[in-house]
Amino acid sequence: MVTVEFAPSLRRHVACEPQSVAPGSLRAVLETALRAAPPELASYVFDDQRAVRQHVAVFVNQQMVQDRRHLNQILNAGDRVLVIQALTGG
Repeated sequence: MVTVEFAPSLRRHVACEPQSVAPGSLRAVLETALRAAPPELASYVFDDQRAVRQHVAVFVNQQMVQDRRHLNQILNAGDRVLVIQALTGG
């Protein structure tokens, strides 16, 4: 199974537990995890084109995902996905 966790910065808006989902593409893994979470969480993660929002970062095994649109990276059993709210400042 692939573990998908949403960081505290997102969980403070929408309560959701870590999810264990079947391996597959990153998009399939995220979509499956979001279907098991409260529905409003998907709008925090994806924009209207189903790309990862600008203010959200996705990490797979501690490596930030650069392709925010296609999400076609294949994940295997034991992989870990972390979705965080990206913060910027000046």
